[in-house]
Amino acid sequence: MYYIGIDLGTSAVKLLLMGKDGTIENVVSREYPLYFPHPGWAEQKPEDWWEAVREGIRELITPVDASQVAGVSFGGQMHGLVILDSEDRVIRPAILWNDGRTGEETDYLNREIGRDVLAECTANIAFAGFTAPKLLWLKKHEPENFARIAKIMLPKDYIAYQLTGVHSCDYSDASGMLLLDVEHRCWSKRMLDVCGITEQMLPKLYESYEVTGTLTPERAAELGLPVSCRVAAGAGDNAAAAVATGTVGDGRCNISLGTSGTVFISSREFRMDCHNALHAFAHADGRYHLMGCMLSAASCNKWWLEDILGTGDYEGEQAKIGTLGENRVFFLPYLMGERSPHNDPNARGTFIGMTMDTRREEMTQAVLEGVAFAIRDSFEVAESLGIHIGRTKICGGGARSPLWKKIMANVLNIPVDSIESEEGPGLGGAMLAAVACGAYASVEEAAQRIVRVADTVMPDPQLAAKYEERYQKFKKIYPAVKALFGELS
Repeated sequence: MYYIGIDLGTSAVKLLLMGKDGTIENVVSREYPLYFPHPGWAEQKPEDWWEAVREGIRELITPVDASQVAGVSFGGQMHGLVILDSEDRVIRPAILWNDGRTGEETDYLNREIGRDVLAECTANIAFAGFTAPKLLWLKKHEPENFARIAKIMLPKDYIAYQLTGVHSCDYSDASGMLLLDVEHRCWSKRMLDVCGITEQMLPKLYESYEVTGTLTPERAAELGLPVSCRVAAGAGDNAAAAVATGTVGDGRCNISLGTSGTVFISSREFRMDCHNALHAFAHADGRYHLMGCMLSAASCNKWWLEDILGTGDYEGEQAKIGTLGENRVFFLPYLMGERSPHNDPNARGTFIGMTMDTRREEMTQAVLEGVAFAIRDSFEVAESLGIHIGRTKICGGGARSPLWKKIMANVLNIPVDSIESEEGPGLGGAMLAAVACGAYASVEEAAQRIVRVADTVMPDPQLAAKYEERYQKFKKIYPAVKALFGELS
């Protein structure tokens, strides 16, 4: 049997075909437009997503017997607002996760409704990317569209609807809407009242590995798939990627060094830190997770090398770096503000400690170390909750650098594992589909049998001790300059 994972990203959809044993049989990608109607806004047309998925599935299943495709599931970009009318037609383009128009609404939720109330209702505070602030913006600025809303959906769930005719959402993706009571896994009545919506406007909630329906006869014929093909609810992109790295169960961790950076910590029990420095979300394995999100991670290195130094020779620049753990230059990696743990949109990238003899390679090293120190900040929050992280997986573009992985292992003082497959949310989606079809008894079993570690970087006790001393200095810098950031903005 075969299983399809659909990774609905911001610039493209990536479709993956997986065999029962976890073998990846085919991968197909389709791009679609991204619209910027005003500076700082970001929108897409859900119809473009569906057209890309429809074409992609047809190509994806070409090499195999399509009658053997048993299931489909998803990993999708989170937080985006998709609204349908009473006839299930899209009312307006989707407002995406990286759209910045909701500053006033976010401030209103955090200040007027109150962070304590938000945390009590949803286990999180408001961020501009979340869905609830988008609803408040729509209510104020497009009341005619707000009045037409019959269903509120997230991006991947629109694709699931197109396949099954069912309005569904999973708990992990719903956690990022600021409408879900994460601890009790139900919609928050208080937050629905705040946003002026009803529970009937929201989809039915499922675990990520639960079947929401099968293909409609029309879609099955259109796609060339069997009508018996099951569709599982799927997960938000970070949770789906965590499944693909085996970050399920209790106390498992994955670090993603992509354009942004995440620290994803799985937990059997619900946990929430009192400062909301980490997101507290439901996980695709039926449990929970904590997540720290850096707005700039590998993008810091890209900015430094390509935009400032004017080179694309990443390996060559890193090869110039000599001794680790003794660099006198520090870098705050807050080029786009920061979320975890500071939640400060005014924070900025900062070099400190340069002297007349500071060399180019020391500043390159400071960028790599600054990102690692900022990841450590999220680890510190988790440790304060009694969560011991003994090792971590690592993925994303930055994880291709052996030097960066060595720095990370010693800054965190734990082993850092790289995995064989880097397919991320698409593979996680396919694994969830396999669980939904009964190929595996649980998400944890699927991860144990499919995910394989390719190599491990172990920390060196002497180097880890040097980085411990440097981290204690690093974490003093942001508090010292925080007020200045506010004045500069």
